Amino acid sequence: MTAPSATIALESYRPALLGHCYRMLGSVVDAEDAVQEAMLRAWKGLDGFKEQAALKTWLYRIATNVCLDTISATNRQRLRPLELSDRPADIRDDMPLLQRPREEWVEPIPDAMALTAGEDFDPEQRAIMRESLQLAFVAALQYLPPRQRAVLLLTQVLGFSAADAAESLDMTVASVNSALQRARATLETRNPAVVPRALTQEQKDLLAKYVDAFERYDVGALTALLHEEVTMSMPPYELWLQGHHSVATWFLGYGIGCKGSRVIPVGTASGGMPAFAQYRQGGAQPWALIVLDLDGGNIRGMTSFLDVETLFPRFGMPLRLLS
Repeated sequence: MTAPSATIALESYRPALLGHCYRMLGSVVDAEDAVQEAMLRAWKGLDGFKEQAALKTWLYRIATNVCLDTISATNRQRLRPLELSDRPADIRDDMPLLQRPREEWVEPIPDAMALTAGEDFDPEQRAIMRESLQLAFVAALQYLPPRQRAVLLLTQVLGFSAADAAESLDMTVASVNSALQRARATLETRNPAVVPRALTQEQKDLLAKYVDAFERYDVGALTALLHEEVTMSMPPYELWLQGHHSVATWFLGYGIGCKGSRVIPVGTASGGMPAFAQYRQGGAQPWALIVLDLDGGNIRGMTSFLDVETLFPRFGMPLRLLS
C-alpha cells in the first residue's frame, strides 16, 4: 500500500472510529485523542499489515485497544450518567443546584462527526451504528466493565464474530460469549432504548410546535407536547425531573429566565436525536444545546447541555445570534 493510498484509506475510517471510541469512552474529547493515537499506531504498523486482512477490522482492533489502554492508564471507571438518581428531584424554593465537572457527563456528538460517508458499510450496519450513538445507550455502556463494553460493541454494533472479537481482545471465544451475556444483562437493567430515529411527519410537526411554544414561552402548550413520564436534565447540574407537573413548575420558576429565548435547529445529534441551540435574551446569550428524545408523537426526554463554549462550535453554531 503506497503512502498516498494508505493516507486516503486510513482517513476514510476516521469518523467511524471516532464514533466507536465515543461509545467506548463516553466523551468526544477523549475519543478524538484515542482516534489520533490509533491512527499513529496504524501508520507505524502498515508495513506489517497483510493486504488480505480487512483494513476495517484491523483499525477497529487498534482503536478498541487504545480505548482500553486509555481506561487502564487513567485507572478510570468513571460513570457518565444522564441522571444521577433513580428518584426525580422535588422542586423546592430552597433546592440545591449542585454541579459536577463536565468530564462526568455523557456529551452529545454530531452524527456527521461519528458516521463515515464511505460505502464500506452497508445500510443496515450504518443504521445500527447511528442508533448506537444515542445518549441513553452510550451512558448505559459506561456502566459496563471495559472489556465487556468492548465485546458488546465489537459483536453487536460492528458485527465481529466471537472469534474475531476474541482475537482482537486476546480472549478466548468462550470468555467473549460469557462477557457478552453479562453485558446484555447489565444493559437490560439500565434500559437503554435503542430504536430507529427516522422522523415521521407527525414528529416533524411536533418539533415545529415545540419551537413555537418555547419561543412564546407558553408552558401550557409546551407541556401538552410532553409524554406523561417525560424526563428533564441539565448537565452539569445534578438535576433530574420527571413528569408534566415537575417540568412545568421548573419552567415557571427556576427556568423563567428562558422566557424570550430563541431556539434554532442544529440537525441531529447522538443517533438521530433532534437538537436545538437555545439563546436567551433574544439571541444575545448562548444558553444550552437541547437534545430531545421522541416517543411516537410526544417528547419523552429533554436534556439541556449548558457547556455551550464547547458544544456550539462543535455543532457549527455561533455564540451569539446577529439577528
